[in-house]
Amino acid sequence: MDEFSPLFSIVLLFIGLSILLHSVTGRTGSPVLAILSRWLRWVSMSLALAYLMVSFGWSDRPFWLLSITVFLGWFVFETGLSWLSISALSRSDMPLFPRFRENTSGQEWPMQKSLFRLRDWLRENGFKKKVALEAKMPGGADLKCSVFESVDATIRAYIHFFPLRSGGTASTFSLATKTEDGTTVITDNSFIPFGGFYPDSYYVVRKPLVRSFPKLVRLHEKRIARFADEVIAMWESDPVDDLNTQQREIERINTDLGFLLPPDQQEEYGRISREGRYRIWKEIWLMNYLGWSRRY
Repeated sequence: MDEFSPLFSIVLLFIGLSILLHSVTGRTGSPVLAILSRWLRWVSMSLALAYLMVSFGWSDRPFWLLSITVFLGWFVFETGLSWLSISALSRSDMPLFPRFRENTSGQEWPMQKSLFRLRDWLRENGFKKKVALEAKMPGGADLKCSVFESVDATIRAYIHFFPLRSGGTASTFSLATKTEDGTTVITDNSFIPFGGFYPDSYYVVRKPLVRSFPKLVRLHEKRIARFADEVIAMWESDPVDDLNTQQREIERINTDLGFLLPPDQQEEYGRISREGRYRIWKEIWLMNYLGWSRRY
């Protein structure tokens, strides 16, 4: 026990940092802090269980070997939990592609200083508000969205608000531009795993670690510049109709390509196919621990 007392202090430090960071993440909803919190939790569990095994004589294996074994075991354990949650989602009444309607309640913009600064930035840079939207979800945890357009109406910005379990609100941004030939360029920072398919005319890049709206706009503008040989179209469609049309089209594509099961099989097997569940699990792991999402 004595020779492991310095190690015991290190283990306690990792556990304390993990708990503290988890608490801060729950209040802020920051995906960057969430990634750090998950890695700290993973390492803390590995060190703590390995230390207990050595201290109480449960194993005569070296500490480093036990730590690696527990580390890999935690990966298997968390994979099982992810599959259970995906299976539960597949059989739940939670809409996978929610339909939006105009929000007339007046309760739209969360009371957060960072979001007030964002609203000021939008005004100062010529983005005009088009409409406030909401999507009803089970349990009353409604999704809300504010839609803005750039001064030349070529960039439509969707600012989504998601309720957190802690009672706070997290926000994500999505920027969309269309060309005259029907191409849609989308840049967002959503940290919610998708795993499905987009239509061939969609060019989607997700940057979950970019939390600055101005920076995301600059990234989107650079992507638009690559389509210099195409004519950029102005947004003229109604935001509500356009967004719901997109949702229906993406849902149809994912059914046709096998991400979703046909309606006549969903009652027995759930809505998401086995391949779809694997794609979601893969993106969950990549986003949760690396902050990375594949290019769509």
